[in-house]
Amino acid sequence: MRITDIQRCAVRPGRLVEWTLSPTTVAMASDLPEDSRPPAYIQEAHLRTVRSVRQDGLVLPAWLGAAFDLPGRVDLDALEDALRSWTLRHETLRSGFRWVGDDMRRFTLDAGAVELHREVIGDFPDAAELTSYLQDRFDVAADALGWPNYIYTAVVRDECTSVYMAFDHSNVDAYSLLRIPAEILELYTANTEGRTTEAPPVSSYVDFCEVERTEADKIDDDHTTVARWREFINRCGGQLPNLPVELGLGSSRLHAQKLMCEMLVDADAAAAFEAYCRPFGGSQLGILAATSLLVHEIGGEPVYRTVVPFHTRVKDQWSDSVGWFVGGAPIEVPVAEGPDFLTVLKVVRAELRANRPLSRIPLDRVLRLLGSDFRPTSPDLYSCVSFLDARQLPGSERWTELNAHGLVRVTQGEKVFAWINRLHEGLWFTCRYPDTDVAYKNMRRYVEGLRDLILSVADSSPAPRSARLG
Repeated sequence: MRITDIQRCAVRPGRLVEWTLSPTTVAMASDLPEDSRPPAYIQEAHLRTVRSVRQDGLVLPAWLGAAFDLPGRVDLDALEDALRSWTLRHETLRSGFRWVGDDMRRFTLDAGAVELHREVIGDFPDAAELTSYLQDRFDVAADALGWPNYIYTAVVRDECTSVYMAFDHSNVDAYSLLRIPAEILELYTANTEGRTTEAPPVSSYVDFCEVERTEADKIDDDHTTVARWREFINRCGGQLPNLPVELGLGSSRLHAQKLMCEMLVDADAAAAFEAYCRPFGGSQLGILAATSLLVHEIGGEPVYRTVVPFHTRVKDQWSDSVGWFVGGAPIEVPVAEGPDFLTVLKVVRAELRANRPLSRIPLDRVLRLLGSDFRPTSPDLYSCVSFLDARQLPGSERWTELNAHGLVRVTQGEKVFAWINRLHEGLWFTCRYPDTDVAYKNMRRYVEGLRDLILSVADSSPAPRSARLG
């Protein structure tokens, strides 16, 4: 799926229908006792950050979403049943948090208590008006500090119906979103054909939160993982890193952000780049090596320091689960001496081999142990370049046909976040960056240089010496 925002996913006119948890279900949740399973560290940090920013008078929506089409005339009852069945399949969607003083306490509904409420909002003949309505509605319905904090919608037409779903980030990661179209489509198709589905049980992200947190709480401030992060942060000047190019931020910690989305290279070039990088670990390492060279040429920093995101679905039992399964590992790539791509590729491989185990301890646990040694200054903790090969996910071969997209909400921040997904048609690039002239210029230099470098690797046997930035 191409990652984009609601404005770029080709919303078309139609009749809008939405589903939220029913008032009865929400009322039952308010009386539930505490669920002893704690939030994941990443969930807690996210919700505390949103609350802190809100107390400062800023509302920064942080939802993610999925969009896809259902061909033909829709059966709304069958779709509603599919949405409910999918919701019941993933326990995190019937689990939330309430604040007791400064503590977060979990509650979780029984599956039998979950009912959806359907409402026909009305006809939207204008695509721009519908797009604006959806974004505003998602900002409210998928608010991090509310519950439920997700919503399902459908734009109904005679020839097809578009489904749009939004979730606060505490419920989902990008991998979760990419699985949604195939799962909902299978449930819906089974309902319309009058057959049952025999989907195997899915392990609960709520259980994962408890397991991960129990393990993380065993470490203390003299653990080697904490020491490694302390050294890394010190070398970053006391903060986690941003992309080391000029972004025109000035003294402000928050800037409006924009999104940059485009195809980097086609399927043949992506395959050739992967073939070159495979002996060293594959395209992810190639993207990181290329980025190291590019940010040095653009920004002049002698060492590229970044946090590399990794999924934490280390056991097969979590592979089908919806949740926020993400950790990070720090790497440092020296590029001051102008090494070639092959040399940097080997350095990145060594860095990831040495440091990937650090991603198994939640960064937010580490930051707590660092205490006064680390003071975040922005809602965005760090900048990153994320890579995901999505071609093996169920239904990926139909994403173009189904107009399937992953959605991100762009608001404010100072950090650069880039997502690079390998799809059947090639490498898709999405980047969220501060809305300044300088940042736009340098991000254009980055993406064009990245494209040139990937193509030069794909087109030649010897490793190219650097990107051609012009």
